[in-house]
Amino acid sequence: MKKTLMAGAALSLMMTGSAWADITIAVAGPMTGQYASFGEQMKAGAEQAVADINAAGGVNGEQLKLEVGDDACDPKQAVAVANQFAGSGVTFVAGHFCSGSSIPASSVYAEEGIIQISPASTNPAFTDERPGPGVFRVCGRDDQQGAVAGKFLVDNFADKKVAFVHDKTAYGKGLADATMAAYEAAGGKPALYEAYTAGEKDYSAVVSKLKNEGIGVLYVGGYHTEAGLMARQMKEQGMDTVLVSGDALVTDEYWAITGDAGEGTLMTFSPDPRKNEIAKPVVDALLAAGKTAEGYALYTYAAIQAWKTAVETAKSTDYDPVVEALNAGTFATVLGDLSFDDKGDVTLPGYVFYEWKDGQYDYLVQ
Repeated sequence: MKKTLMAGAALSLMMTGSAWADITIAVAGPMTGQYASFGEQMKAGAEQAVADINAAGGVNGEQLKLEVGDDACDPKQAVAVANQFAGSGVTFVAGHFCSGSSIPASSVYAEEGIIQISPASTNPAFTDERPGPGVFRVCGRDDQQGAVAGKFLVDNFADKKVAFVHDKTAYGKGLADATMAAYEAAGGKPALYEAYTAGEKDYSAVVSKLKNEGIGVLYVGGYHTEAGLMARQMKEQGMDTVLVSGDALVTDEYWAITGDAGEGTLMTFSPDPRKNEIAKPVVDALLAAGKTAEGYALYTYAAIQAWKTAVETAKSTDYDPVVEALNAGTFATVLGDLSFDDKGDVTLPGYVFYEWKDGQYDYLVQ
């Protein structure tokens, strides 16, 4: 009798949709380490997307299960995370954040037949040299971002000495180089080009050199932690140099590092998705749960939306039909309607300038 009841219970569990019938997807980024604020953004967006999709009936009648991978923006750890996902049966990854993590991880995903859509990796090589057709991104590229920033520097700071520094990473160096190339193409002449070491606490040597050279504008190819320290230390040395950077400053942690020294910092980022009317319910839900909606939260949400629609179009989670659907489709997301070109790059509006003011960033008013 006991065996009969157990068999019946097992059959009932299989018929009603058991845990092993769930579709496992993942989000990967720096959940720990000095860039963990971006991992927090991505995790918040992914969790909200999964909750909303499951509440609406799931994907092709199946519920989503989310795994979270911490790469700490380290290439070796990113590869380990990718292999872990493969072993867990993950079919899709929204990630990674750092280009230096996304690029090596993409080789694992291509080999294992896992779709990858990065919400944040902007280095051109990520898609220009992608190892398989299942690699996409919903953010822009450094050459696009650099073109906007380089022209802006020439147009707005023709009377100032402009220096370019970078942190030697795929993202930081790539962005600095792209911006400097556009700056030079528009007629600008860089006063200084140097690398710095990420993770240090004291950049006074760099700052002193900038001061001695009379640098009026500092372009930083790197992340908010180091840029914030440079902004603060320039202020401490009595400098009024304008700090300009890219999309890795879209976190409240930047102001937590700089304080008032961050006033007037300029940065490029895509049009703020929080201002999209279609994104309002998601933003409200995130804020109500005490989570962040800034930066790449909505980009991660959109990556999962695009994948979901492609799976429903393909009526399968299998790699080839989903890739085909991603290549052919237009997807309604919190970022707006988007599609992908033949490289896997997104077709969305490009970069605009923001200004940090009173502890917040918003569109630059000129």
